[in-house]
Amino acid sequence: MQIYKKYTLFLSLIACFIGLSAQQELKMSRAGHTLVDTIFSSLDTVIRPSDSLAKPRSRKKDTLSVSSKTDTLTKPLSKVADTLKVDSLRKSPTMLTDVVRYHAKDCVVISKPLNRVLLYDESQITYEDTDLKAGISVIDYQKREAYAGRIKDSLGELVQAPVFKQADQVIEPDSIRFNYVTKKAIIRNAYTTQDENKIRAQIIKKENDSTYFFKEGMITTAEDLTDPDYYIRLRKAKFVPKKKIVAGFSNMYISNVPTPIALPFAYYPMVESRTSGLLFPTFGEVSDRGYYVQNGGYYFVLSDYLDLALTGDYYTNGSYGLRGASTYRKRYKYSGNLSVRYENLIYSQRGFPDYSRSSIYNIQWSHSQDTKSSPLSTFSSSVNLGSSTYYRNSYNQENSSNFLNNTLSSSISYSRTFPAYPSVNLSLTASHSQNTNTQSIQMTLPALRVSMERIYPFVKRGMSKKGLIQNINFNYSLQGDNRYSTTDREFFSQTMFAKGQTGFRHSIPVSTNFKLLKFVSVSLNSSINETWQFKTIKYRDYDELTNKTTKDTINGFDRYMTYNFGAGLGTTIYGTFDFGKDKKIQAIRHVMRPSVSYGYTPSFDKYYEYYIADAFGTKREYSRFEGGLYGSPGLNKSSSLSFSLSNTFEAKVREKGKDSLEAAKPKKVMLLNSLNFSSGYDIITKRFSPLNMTGGTQFFDNKLGLNFGATFNPYAIDINGTQMDKFNINNGGSLFRLTNANMTLNYAFSSKNFKKGRNTDNTASGGRADDLFGSAMNTDLSKPMKEEDPKDKEKEEKQRLFSASMPWDLTLAYSLSYSNTNRNPMISSNSLMVSGNIDLTPKFRVGMSSGYDFKDKGVTYTQFRFERDLNSFRMSFSFSPFGYRNSWNFFIGIKASMLSDLKWEKNKPADRVLN
Repeated sequence: MQIYKKYTLFLSLIACFIGLSAQQELKMSRAGHTLVDTIFSSLDTVIRPSDSLAKPRSRKKDTLSVSSKTDTLTKPLSKVADTLKVDSLRKSPTMLTDVVRYHAKDCVVISKPLNRVLLYDESQITYEDTDLKAGISVIDYQKREAYAGRIKDSLGELVQAPVFKQADQVIEPDSIRFNYVTKKAIIRNAYTTQDENKIRAQIIKKENDSTYFFKEGMITTAEDLTDPDYYIRLRKAKFVPKKKIVAGFSNMYISNVPTPIALPFAYYPMVESRTSGLLFPTFGEVSDRGYYVQNGGYYFVLSDYLDLALTGDYYTNGSYGLRGASTYRKRYKYSGNLSVRYENLIYSQRGFPDYSRSSIYNIQWSHSQDTKSSPLSTFSSSVNLGSSTYYRNSYNQENSSNFLNNTLSSSISYSRTFPAYPSVNLSLTASHSQNTNTQSIQMTLPALRVSMERIYPFVKRGMSKKGLIQNINFNYSLQGDNRYSTTDREFFSQTMFAKGQTGFRHSIPVSTNFKLLKFVSVSLNSSINETWQFKTIKYRDYDELTNKTTKDTINGFDRYMTYNFGAGLGTTIYGTFDFGKDKKIQAIRHVMRPSVSYGYTPSFDKYYEYYIADAFGTKREYSRFEGGLYGSPGLNKSSSLSFSLSNTFEAKVREKGKDSLEAAKPKKVMLLNSLNFSSGYDIITKRFSPLNMTGGTQFFDNKLGLNFGATFNPYAIDINGTQMDKFNINNGGSLFRLTNANMTLNYAFSSKNFKKGRNTDNTASGGRADDLFGSAMNTDLSKPMKEEDPKDKEKEEKQRLFSASMPWDLTLAYSLSYSNTNRNPMISSNSLMVSGNIDLTPKFRVGMSSGYDFKDKGVTYTQFRFERDLNSFRMSFSFSPFGYRNSWNFFIGIKASMLSDLKWEKNKPADRVLN
């Protein structure tokens, strides 16, 4: 009887610690239920994800007494976890291999007869790499199990849901039963996160460290797990963390509504690194090609540094396209990407009169080298070459925004520095320039440049250089080129290589400078140049039988040498106009830099000879070096003066202080960044060169850029438009005759501090960095609609309930040019282009790109854009209502990369048959 009373008293003490009522206490003691059974019978949880987790607390060492300090688990546990004795026998798999540590905020109750420990309120159990936090926990160290669940707060709400962590895997259930020896567990209503995926299940059975089994689970990337905007329901599934989920019948739910998107079984990769896999295509229809499949293919992860994406298009009329894109990167070494595109185009049907077949291609390669990898040598490339009609004729929607580009250019360069004195720089460059309108191509393959460090022969290294003699210096440079001029049709053909030209030029410039009257800089220079050619020409005299002259091309090495002299004077003049410190504009500063230079080149008539050009015996002079890369030596001597004057204007403006007590501070404002004039005078012909004027400035905190230029001719022209040897002012006109002028305006601003608008990624496929030519569809849904500063996003969230804002950006580009040749003044070009975007809501953006040609009176390429962020989805729509490229494209898809193939795209390409 006394033992029974003591046992009842002990249970009462435990019940008071865990907050059980007297009725539950009496029922527990009479029925003989164990403490743990009673506790877990009260943990009837509701199936929902936890929204309140226990805060981690510092561990406190404890004794065996009932307190909030940590227990060391004396006799039963110490025997198992004792590390002082060395035993050669193999341990039983049911034995503990580490100390079980635990603590709780409210109480820790130990029952030696029941071999159980109860932890209440913010409990924590740690064993090896396993950590379990919960509102209430029970350790049964006879069964080697731990039980955890939630507790009720003063309002009767279930709080402090368990947080189970093993290594870097975290699961947050409603309740858990865990065997800390076998590592098996039964988990109810838990969710976990794998990269961007959130996984939730009603019942989870943990088999081992790498295998979980689900019942009634779901997978989603939505941020709100309590009410996800979409999820994939998994009836039964096997989950291997960081590797995969293998499920049975699965179907997609949108807003808790089942959809017919279903699979009898499914495989979901869960790896954090890149993996190979299929690229889901886009389906559609084109009037002159039939139905099509676009951008379908396969993505290969070749290594940690290299990947490859192979995609293609197919049209039912037989047209097809193939593309390969690869990105590579090695940290502290190099990075780059390569893209090769080919399309075989078929129009109409075989046998019809309008049937045609052609092929187009495009190659892009970008490579950059980290300067740390090799400080003395660099290699870089920027390649964009292909068919001139590629962007205009391609039906792939990714190329729509680039069809207005009329130039393609490429450059591949390697440079090497030899640091020993005198240091030498060597560079090899292969370049390419292509006009897509004329289909002409200029290529240098390659260009060699060698330059030697400047040497001062009359002064020791490291010493200051003063005076005429000490400043005498010279250096050496070598220029070598192998150039080709061709067209699309002859590109890389035998004809192209046969027309190639090769040449070298050696230059040794010698110069010195000194001060004259302290304010005038005087410079003297001379240069010796030698040119090597491997092709020369020879004209044969007029042949009466054939009635023409013959020009022969002679292959072989030949050379010529030229030299010249020059001198220059220059100074800087500063002028300041003060208006007083009490004025709004306190002062204007004007800086002038006038300069005069003289150049002389003698005649090199020794390289010239004559031939009879016609039946009348007319003699014509020519040089065998004509048509070379660097021209031919001058026949006539040259002696000329050049004049130039550069100006800058800036003002000092008084600016108000932040308050009335603060003194006003002056601020510098640039009025004209540059205003330059240049001209010349030929001493031999006694004629002036046209006066050229250029200038530029910026307004509104550098938001509006203005550039202008003009050419003025001092000589008059006759009624036929031929220039006369007579000044225009002496012919009844003005001092100068305006022959051409141009002006450009660029204005980019936004609602946020008048910063420039966003940039798009059109340059990756050959487009512009702004939206003036439109933008490609954003099918990379992992990228946000706009780039935002996290701090700005946090501020926006706080202020959203109190104020509404509609951020916007606008880019304007205006171009005007005027020409007046042969007494025929006209506006040669006059156009305005505009691009803008506005955020109607934080997740809804609209944009437009258009323009107007005032000369031809027509609207330029116009595009309307709509983008909508639907939390887990991204929706976009672009529309070109008229013109050669009138089309539309609609896209909606999941933003998460793993489920990016769950998308729907519909478009209507331009009907070029009707256009």
